[in-house]
Amino acid sequence: MSRPRIGVTTSARSGWRVFPLVALNVWLAGGRAVRWGAGRPADLEDVDGLIIGGGDDISPDLYGGHLVTSARLDPARDELEKGLVLAARDRRMPVLGICRGAQMINVALGGTLHSDAYGVYQSSDQVWTVLPRKTVSVAAGSRLSHVAGDSDMVVNALHSQAVDTLGKDLRVAARDRGGMIQAVECLHDPFALGVQWHPEHLFYARRQRRIFAALIDAATAARAHRRQLAYVDAQAAQRP
Repeated sequence: MSRPRIGVTTSARSGWRVFPLVALNVWLAGGRAVRWGAGRPADLEDVDGLIIGGGDDISPDLYGGHLVTSARLDPARDELEKGLVLAARDRRMPVLGICRGAQMINVALGGTLHSDAYGVYQSSDQVWTVLPRKTVSVAAGSRLSHVAGDSDMVVNALHSQAVDTLGKDLRVAARDRGGMIQAVECLHDPFALGVQWHPEHLFYARRQRRIFAALIDAATAARAHRRQLAYVDAQAAQRP
């Protein structure tokens, strides 16, 4: 069977650097990545799963927040990704959110963000590095715990925003030691998981690779289900 295709949204500023890492992780997990972004073709009909990538802050216009002067915004990307998250949900297509992507899943489903996360969670470890320097606690019984284990996880951090109120049908899957939300997930299928860190930079860590593997497994299953439905419909259309 051919590798499932995964649409990956990227930043216009840093996508050239980040996409190859995400594509590597997707390939190692058994999939094939296709780069998307504002101004690039993005059609869910062409893929089996979706990754909303990192980079750029989300405009407070989408969630009623306050603009931080240091924010780097891309309204066209905001519009594209919000639409993709909602369309993927309607199609029951699996979605993985990375950093900004976790926040976008939450915002698209009606949640809000802290524009200045570390201003709110002052006891959280404030690090800015692709190296694993931040400890997060995985929620027991969460999908993330089934994917990557329920022991504490040491991850990286490159974010200034974070999830505040949860979007519809989402729950917290991980927090840092200061209580800041570090992962969210859908309560039920289709697969939707957002992690605040950047697992693509941690491809040498088995637990981080499992996150991509879970997406590919879900995308493979979803593709098989769609093909089965198409076959049934075709058979029904041929009956007299």
